[in-house]
Amino acid sequence: MKKKEFFMLKKLVAGLLLLCSAQVLANEVNVYSAREEQLIKPLLDAFSKDTGIKVNLVTGDDDPLLERLKREGANSPADVLITADAGRLSRAAANGSLQAIQSAKLNQGIPANLRDPANQWFGLTYRARVIFYNPAKVQAAGLSTYEDLADPKWKGRICVRSSNSIYNQSLLASMIAAKGAAQAEQWAQGLVANLARPPSGGDRDQIKAVAAGQCDIALANTYYYAQMLYGGDAAQKAAASKVKVFFPNQRDRGAHINVSGAGVTQSAKNRDNAVKLLEYMLLDDAQRWYSTTNGEYPVKRGIAADAKLQSWGNFKTDALNLSALGKHNAQAVQIMDKAGWQ
Repeated sequence: MKKKEFFMLKKLVAGLLLLCSAQVLANEVNVYSAREEQLIKPLLDAFSKDTGIKVNLVTGDDDPLLERLKREGANSPADVLITADAGRLSRAAANGSLQAIQSAKLNQGIPANLRDPANQWFGLTYRARVIFYNPAKVQAAGLSTYEDLADPKWKGRICVRSSNSIYNQSLLASMIAAKGAAQAEQWAQGLVANLARPPSGGDRDQIKAVAAGQCDIALANTYYYAQMLYGGDAAQKAAASKVKVFFPNQRDRGAHINVSGAGVTQSAKNRDNAVKLLEYMLLDDAQRWYSTTNGEYPVKRGIAADAKLQSWGNFKTDALNLSALGKHNAQAVQIMDKAGWQ
């Protein structure tokens, strides 16, 4: 073989290898997910079956995943970040870990307040952070707003998890957006003064505490309540059955909501597949699956929530653009610290 022919063959082989490598990349997508595997993998498996695109899943806690993504930078293998709070999604966007994408399907299907104005993240389901109460001790007619929880009439009667909870930080951030920092601080101080016990445990523990009579009311997310009430754990079901749900602020801004959502990473090597995955999670069947399996509300217009969630009644949701939760997060944490919210 002549030297010229050898180099031509070598160049051809290199081109074929590059093409094969690109083909492999074209058939996969790498996901960093802060959602527990059982809450997301069935949907990812369905995506792979329907599209032929392999999903490589890495799961972990929210903040460590965000730090990992930031640390890896442009070298990160992740194409998609999935997490359970708009504040965290906003943080990922702010530190340069996400990129803007253009998708008519996402923009048309998801209400504007449940997605980033710059198209760097998209809410895929939502939940409400509301009041849970013991009907033996509290009448629904005596409940009204989040602000009312700072009233001295609730002294020694409220349970809530710690200020480290991103869900509480986001609730306070929404109040800063609605009422201003000064009123939000007064509310935090009043709420802390009314606690029945020092904050401890997760949302399920707050609901259990109400059921056990340790407090009369608690703040928690609706999807935890749904998973307790309709899940397979008999003890959790029994506790949730003793507690009722109340949606606050129905005469003004509406109940505070937050999303589980996703964004395409800045480092995405499989960008097109990443967008396809986000769009797949917005399909009607996917939205219904999330509502039935995880106890969350669909974000897609025209898709009804699972009948079990509907049984709690319709409610007005806060129309605040959830990017504000990230914007006001640092100030919310400062207010919590100042108020002595442990």
